[in-house]
Amino acid sequence: MSVTWYECKVKYRKTHETGEQKVTTDTYLLDAVSYTEAEARINEEMAAYTNEEFRITNIKVANFSEVHPFENSDRWFKSKVSLVALDEESGKERKTNMYLLVQANDIKEAFENTTQVMADTMGDYSIPAITESPILDVFPYFSDEVEEGEAAAAIVSEETEVSEEAEVA
Repeated sequence: MSVTWYECKVKYRKTHETGEQKVTTDTYLLDAVSYTEAEARINEEMAAYTNEEFRITNIKVANFSEVHPFENSDRWFKSKVSLVALDEESGKERKTNMYLLVQANDIKEAFENTTQVMADTMGDYSIPAITESPILDVFPYFSDEVEEGEAAAAIVSEETEVSEEAEVA
């Protein structure tokens, strides 16, 4: 199943290191099945993040194919990856672009992390561009129901194996 990522811009009063309060607009990324769910989830995440009043100014579908967090990294980078395929009919190379969101501390590390992510790719690819993203944080969807569903499926699978073994005996 494909994940749809939504960029949400939120305007709120933020207290800086100096103790000064300023109204800022920050961008967050989350996955959801619809704009309505994205709005509900960003409301929930921001309520936990700040006690101040906030306003969602924009929600749009992000064009990221994959999101890759890395330990000990504090910034997000948008990596443009061009997959190279050979068109057998015309004999020409055809490039298909995809965008990855990769966490890193600087551009060099973002390039290294993108290369690491693409290491298992069988085809040829190039990385024509990496830019720092305005995204402050990513909120992936975690569901207890999914974990419970997987556990239930494992139990059913075990019961099926046991009943098949009983029939053989």
